[in-house]
Amino acid sequence: MGAGGFLGGYLVQAATDRFEVVRGERIPSALGGVRIDITDASSVGLAFEIARPDIVLLLAAISDIDRCEAQPEKAFAVNVQGVELVANVCARVNARLLFTSTAAVFDGRKHGYREEDGTNPLSVYGATKVRAEAVVRALVPAAVVIRFSLLLGFAKKAGTNSMLDGLYANWEAGKAVALSTSECRNPIHADSVSQIMIRLVADDRVHGVFHAGACDSISRYEIAMRLAARAGFPDHLVQPQTTPVAGRAPRGEDQFLLTEKLQKLCRMEVPTCDQVIERCFDGAA
Repeated sequence: MGAGGFLGGYLVQAATDRFEVVRGERIPSALGGVRIDITDASSVGLAFEIARPDIVLLLAAISDIDRCEAQPEKAFAVNVQGVELVANVCARVNARLLFTSTAAVFDGRKHGYREEDGTNPLSVYGATKVRAEAVVRALVPAAVVIRFSLLLGFAKKAGTNSMLDGLYANWEAGKAVALSTSECRNPIHADSVSQIMIRLVADDRVHGVFHAGACDSISRYEIAMRLAARAGFPDHLVQPQTTPVAGRAPRGEDQFLLTEKLQKLCRMEVPTCDQVIERCFDGAA
């Protein structure tokens, strides 16, 4: 569910290599997709009747942090109540569930967060994800919850919330973009996290919360500087944003997710930020 979004495009591709995939979207965009509005109980029930899933990958959410802050009731309806409707049906039909969450569940006031650290969200978005995580784990104890702080990559289609696509569009138009010098993140490529999600959900023995991201963290400004340099755009198109922006939802400064738990389980090498950035351009024209 959420197959039409930025991450959904990558996840559908990754899942197709291993499973029979039914795309869940508000407006199905592909043959074989199923319509689902996670805020509507009848829509959720009908979608499950049609798809009869063994595994549910729940990506659907309002992930625009500023929109959540401006529309808290809508954010709660989608990000919490919608998740509860889906989790309830998963529990009833015994479907395995994976739910995507965020580093915004933390306040970013220390360097490095493990899965068992206490949450303290600063934004409405983060608060809805804390609530949703609790709902998922209560209703479906065997569920997997995966958190990440920033996804990178070019979107599979137009109109998603891909950070890189947004930056690229501005840079190609010669427009400078200002990004925070104090908000540090450890990004992960959308394809990398999709592959990880498939590995986690395919193993019935795996459950609980996992963090995914690079082994180091850098500021949003530095991420954009490195992306621009790799893409061949001039430095002046990336400007440092050093003071709070009016109307912007609060964000934690240091939302570095530690990934030892995932690394140990999957026996995987965790990439650096530079490797994540380079991955964005693999195969790019």
